[in-house]
Amino acid sequence: MRANALCALAAACGCAALAWLGLIGFVWGDYEIEALPAVNELVSGHLLEFLRLAPTYGGSLIERAPFALAPSLWGGGELAVYRMLALPCLLATAALGIYLVDRMRAQGRSRLARAVTLGVCVANPVALRALELGHSEELLDAVLCVAAVLIAASPSAGRRRALLAGVVLGLAIADKESALIAVGPVLAALPARRRLLGLGGTIASAGAIVGPLLLAPGGAFLASARGVASTNAEIFQPWQLWWFFGHHGAVVRGLFGAHKPGYRIGPAWAATISHPLVVGTGAALALALLVRAHRSERRGGGPLPARQALLALALVMLARCVFDTWDVSYYMLPFLFALLAWELLARPDAPPLLALLCTVLAWASFPGLPPYATPDVQAAVFLAWTLPLGAWLGMRLLRERIPPHASAGAVSAPEPAQEITVRALERPVRTS
Repeated sequence: MRANALCALAAACGCAALAWLGLIGFVWGDYEIEALPAVNELVSGHLLEFLRLAPTYGGSLIERAPFALAPSLWGGGELAVYRMLALPCLLATAALGIYLVDRMRAQGRSRLARAVTLGVCVANPVALRALELGHSEELLDAVLCVAAVLIAASPSAGRRRALLAGVVLGLAIADKESALIAVGPVLAALPARRRLLGLGGTIASAGAIVGPLLLAPGGAFLASARGVASTNAEIFQPWQLWWFFGHHGAVVRGLFGAHKPGYRIGPAWAATISHPLVVGTGAALALALLVRAHRSERRGGGPLPARQALLALALVMLARCVFDTWDVSYYMLPFLFALLAWELLARPDAPPLLALLCTVLAWASFPGLPPYATPDVQAAVFLAWTLPLGAWLGMRLLRERIPPHASAGAVSAPEPAQEITVRALERPVRTS
């Protein structure tokens, strides 16, 4: 705790700054329309009505229910409940940042690299945008997906860790259904004999949370989930692959009737294939990863290592943003966190500049550029950096080979001596 005290303090300050800037209110946001009616019923103790009114991310509200009930202890109103629901999501980003920095400190990484890592986790402008739009659950989902991969790829992935990885992945799926595309990287990172156990943990934890929403009589959860799966053709954002297949000419209005100059009307076929293509891409990559891991284990190797599993997670999360006609800024968070964790393993001698650059580009593409550029320019800029990046990540994943397992009988070269610091009578002593 003493070693991480300064990091924890910095993480707390970053989260407090995001909360101060992004949790001003929820009026005219998605939270007011989608979640507020259900949350009010939950706070009032009407559980059946809460289950009936819960939106498609109602599982996330169940996971954060204790925080929603906490303001009743001091007489807090709707705004206090809204802010408390965002608290566990902010704490999750802080926990991820502290964990990554702690590992980097043990590896002797530079202070600059640790500062950049913590900043991407707890002072991310894309996370701020998620809070402003009333979708704090996306922060929690991003952290849970990365955590599930890290747990699954742990060197000591026994029965308990496999079950824990599955439970964490199930929590991510219950929080946001888009986490389904993370199943492949998590299962591929588990040993073959543990995958069924991990999958069982995923189904059990997700089912325990989502089950009541599915069984509620007259509930809106299933209907809204069907609506998300089928895709609404009226939502056609500039930041996706199909933008230039749309056409100008008709007046496009937003959710509250505001005119959106320069926006296009999307083709019906794009709305039909968008979300199924996201799921299909995740399923195809999952199958390829499992086949690769199976072949490696048959040759005496191990499952997918953490570096490749995180790279695969970053790739499918980026594909979700590129293919989804609904794409908005906070969809980038799982990709950014997975890319950050991968870069820390892939480039151990340098700060995570790629994750930092992608964070800046994501912020510039979504909230930064729209006031100064037409939607067509926004779409062109978005595709100009996401498509080459996705191609590069895919080629990088294909080129990497699974290293031989430690138990495969191969004699590995001894690791070079590393200088470490120990304490003797409160005086630092350096040795090797």
